[in-house]
Amino acid sequence: MEITAALVKELRERSGAGMMECKNALVKCNGDLDAAYDHLRKSGIANAAKKAGRITAEGVVLIRTDATGRRAAMVEINTETDFVARDETFLSFADAVAQTALTGVAADVAALGTAPMHGHDNDSVETVRARTVAKTGENITVRRFTVMDADGGIIGDYQHGRRIGVLVRLSSGDVALARDIAMHVAASRPLCVSEADVPADALAKEKVILEAQVAESGKPANIVEKIVAGRLRKYIDEVALLGQPFVKNPEQKVGALLAERGAKVLGFTRFEVGEGLEKRVDNFAEEVMAQAKAAE
Repeated sequence: MEITAALVKELRERSGAGMMECKNALVKCNGDLDAAYDHLRKSGIANAAKKAGRITAEGVVLIRTDATGRRAAMVEINTETDFVARDETFLSFADAVAQTALTGVAADVAALGTAPMHGHDNDSVETVRARTVAKTGENITVRRFTVMDADGGIIGDYQHGRRIGVLVRLSSGDVALARDIAMHVAASRPLCVSEADVPADALAKEKVILEAQVAESGKPANIVEKIVAGRLRKYIDEVALLGQPFVKNPEQKVGALLAERGAKVLGFTRFEVGEGLEKRVDNFAEEVMAQAKAAE
């Protein structure tokens, strides 16, 4: 039987599943719409689609490196609760996504979703995600990932539990130094590498805030200007990696440590689970009342 666009569209509207999943189900079921829908339900894809709108602000950050140590991948995979974030089914899925990203087959999250999942024959990442949603009972999202290649430099990685991960690339030095810098980034949350890299909008915003804070002091304008300049200098040192005190030796700045070792930071990426995402707030009193009303 011919699998028409209209048939795919009908199954998609009925199940909420993606276009490719619907088409594959129809092919597998010889164009039988009801059988294809049942197939999607059995595989968990239809149920996963219904959970797609749920907030996912918990989860894990995982880092995986290749055998040579010249490439590393870091992913953030989110789910609804910390309980599922510690579940082996979820963690196995997250690990496989990280391994898939490490191969370099995808340039963005959308492409990663259609890529063959590591260790799952020809099933795509999205197909395995849908099955994992069905198994755990919670929505799961692949939020972001990055792949870092050494390109003649040194890669360092640091993972703090399963919630914070950092990748760093140095021009030279050794793995131990690169890992120390990655650990520092995890702890100190710099925005950028150097003063020159501080985003202009962030600098302008901070200056406006500082001027407002000092304006009510009653001091002369020239003094206010000096105070703002001093505090802006302090802000730059706080957000630029090279100006920060090194976490393992606060007496020495990161920039001085790197100069001492003849190394430069070529780039870094820091992921923290749920940063910038809306958090789900459970109101148990309202939940109990809702359940009581439903039982009436």
